[in-house]
Amino acid sequence: MHGGFSDTLRDHTPSMPDPVMPAQATSKIKLPKNASRIIYVKGLPAKVSNDDLYDIFGKYGSIRQIRVGVAPNTKGTGYVVYDDICDAKNAVDHLNGFNVAGRYIAVSYFTAPRPDREEKKLLEEELRIIREKSGFI
Repeated sequence: MHGGFSDTLRDHTPSMPDPVMPAQATSKIKLPKNASRIIYVKGLPAKVSNDDLYDIFGKYGSIRQIRVGVAPNTKGTGYVVYDDICDAKNAVDHLNGFNVAGRYIAVSYFTAPRPDREEKKLLEEELRIIREKSGFI
């Protein structure tokens, strides 16, 4: 390992694009409606580590947390949480389609899954029962 990268990953990773001006130095940044400080990454090489992602995504701003999927159903995916939403936008704008060890990654804003209809009905029923018990009908 060299600087947090496995030798295999470093040998196949192209040079990073130059990050643009930090978000704090720009004014009036227009954020998309779905913008979030949390970024979802898919298409990652199987052997990518948290350190690898810190090296790639850290060029775009201060990172609060990184998680890389290790379970069979989450391998190749990860989450990057930035301290600033503008830094997250910068990373999404510049790293979507970036080549990591021969694989092109997809980078997007994380959106929480919406509950399905059955789950929503159960939640509404639980809320109704709580309201009845507390006198709020």
